[in-house]
Formats: sequence, C-alpha cells, structure tokens
Amino acid sequence: MPGTSAGDLLALVRSGQAHTRGELQRVTGLSRSTVGQRLDRLIQGGYLRERGVNESSGGRPSIRLEFNDQHGVVLVADLGATYAHLAVLDLAGRSLAEERVNPRIADGPAAVLDWIGDRHEKLLTIAGRRPDEVRGIGLGVPGPVDFATGRVRQPPIMPGWDDYPIVEHQRRRYPVPVLVDNDANLMALGEQSAVHPHCPAVVLVKVATGIGAGVVVNGAVYRGIDGGAGDLGHIRLHGYDTFRCMCGSYGCLAAVASGGALAQQLSAAGTPTASSREFLARVTAGDPDARRLARTAGQRVGEVLATVVCLLNPGVLVIAGDLAETHFVTGVRELLYQRALPRATQRLTVTTSRLGERAGIVGAHAMVVDSVYAPEAVNRQLSDAPDARNSR
Repeated sequence: MPGTSAGDLLALVRSGQAHTRGELQRVTGLSRSTVGQRLDRLIQGGYLRERGVNESSGGRPSIRLEFNDQHGVVLVADLGATYAHLAVLDLAGRSLAEERVNPRIADGPAAVLDWIGDRHEKLLTIAGRRPDEVRGIGLGVPGPVDFATGRVRQPPIMPGWDDYPIVEHQRRRYPVPVLVDNDANLMALGEQSAVHPHCPAVVLVKVATGIGAGVVVNGAVYRGIDGGAGDLGHIRLHGYDTFRCMCGSYGCLAAVASGGALAQQLSAAGTPTASSREFLARVTAGDPDARRLARTAGQRVGEVLATVVCLLNPGVLVIAGDLAETHFVTGVRELLYQRALPRATQRLTVTTSRLGERAGIVGAHAMVVDSVYAPEAVNRQLSDAPDARNSR
C-alpha cells in the first residue's frame, strides 16, 4: 500500500495515479474523512487545487484534483565554462523569464554567485513574481559535485570553487532549498524527463570545453559515492601520453577529444581557434581540418562509450554540447557500434539532444520540484505552517 501522509497523497496526484478523492481512498485504503482532512491541508496550503469534474458513469460526478503549478516558482542556472543560462520557471516548467549570458566562471564563486543572484532578481521582476514565491533554486556547474553538501570537488575548469559553500551563499538571499549538481547530470535528467520519460536507463555525454556524462536510471540521477559518476573526460587513452589535461594528468579523453582540445589542435595546425564554440563555427563553415578533427575526436569518445554501453546497457545515448550536430557524432557511431557487443547496442538509440541549450535548466527544474514536493518535504512544510503549529 502506498504511503498515506498528506505528502503521499500529493505525490499520487502529481504522478497521475489518482485524480479524485474517491480514487485516493481506493489507492490508499484510507477513510473518506481522513483523505478529506489531509486534502484540505494541501488545498489550503496551495499545493493542490480542485478543477472541474471527472466524467461519471452514473451518480454524482467527482471533482478533479490537480497539482497547483502556480504555487510558486523555481530559479535555475546552468553554468558552463564560458556561458550561463538562467531562468524563472513555474512549477510546470513553463518559462516565465530567461536569459543566456557569458560570465567567466574563472572569476570565482563569490563573484559569479552574487552575479547570479542579481540576475535572478531582475528575471523575477520581468516575470512579475515576488521573491517570497521562490520555492527552490537549482544550479548546474561544470565540475564534480558532492550532491549531499552541494559543494564542488576538485573541479579542473573551476578555479577557486573547490569546497566553496554554494548552498549557504545562495540561501543568504533566498532562504529556500538550494540544490547543486553537475551540468551533465542535469542535462541527462532534463532529456530523460522531457523527451524519454519511459526509458529506464539514459546516458548523456556533453562535449564542450570539457567532456562529461550524466546517467539517469529509473528516473533518478546516478551520482556515485560522492558525485564522481560520469567523469568520462578523465578516462585515460592509450597512445596519447603527450596530451596534457587541465586536471594535470596526461592522456585524458578531454585532453584529446573535447571542444577545447580540438580548438588547440586546430590552432596548432595553423588556424587560430580560441574556443570550443569557435571550433564549432569552423566545422559548420566547412573547414576540412576542423571536420577531420571532429570526426577523429568522435571516434575516440565512441571507443570509450563502447565500454559504457556494455556496462550500463542504456536504452538511449544522447550526445549533447557544442559538437553534438557535427561530424563528431559520425565518429562516435563508427567506433561505438564497431567495439560494443551487438547485444548491448541492438536496442540502443543514439541521438543528439532534443532540448539543446535548455536541457540543463529543464533538468535543474525537475531536480528542484521533485525534491521540494517529495512527500517528506511536503509533510515538513505542512507541520511548520502557522496553522499546524497553533493546533499542536
């Protein structure tokens, strides 16, 4: 039998397992009066609303229960090495205001986080929403994260961010839940929740300035023991011992096949290229050296992904990031299908990101809403409400 607290009833409505008071009684086995009391608390608290009626096969029609997606808003920020995508979203994931800008993550956590707070305040004003309507904040960063604490751990491309108290910093301005995760994890969660909701195992590989991966199993991000899962870019390749990675080691996949590495390789070949984005522009413009490098890099990533696919047996493999729509993907497919066992690839869909640059903010939104409106969290919020305290 499902849980029977008020938070559990909300979860049943949110998941679509029950839409009326009668359905909640049948699913939970609770009495009509108990269901009514708990629903009244949820409705008064703004978590649920009653809308219209369900079609009736006879007798009195039932009032339909819905999750109140206007109960508040979520602030999200997807930080890359050279860009940031910020948004104010309602609880259904609809964008109320958003922008894509280019801060420098190398400026350090205090400066970047203060800047994010200022931008979120302006976006709230544009959206016509108040600060006290913020229910949670989701932040994606291009480095490994200890999800339990929200702190970045030894990030190769985020100088000064190691072990910085991001959550505490953000809560100075908004005293709400703040969740921090790796950007590839959030992109994977965004693609899974919005595009592949029925796939039990999704892997996303982001190739931009660096290389990272996110793994979603049964709707939940797999993060490993301390957030290190998916660190694909630091798997060592044989025969590339002279390629120095930003982490300080040699032969890492990111040092060979990331957008940043390819920009350096193209520059060394005589075509000055400053960044992953500039490399992409040269591929798109038809530069033969850039196209050759992109395809070769894809082959190196495909070689590593053959092991990942055999180990995890996912249903969907998403290629995302700056190189997702280039010859790079051709190279990935070539080596992946050549090296992986046929059994591991016969039901595998290899695709590019459907959400594109919005994948990270979609995933950050899903992460926050699922956490803030989880049964235990809702029960705590209800017990801390003024009416609940006064009735004790």
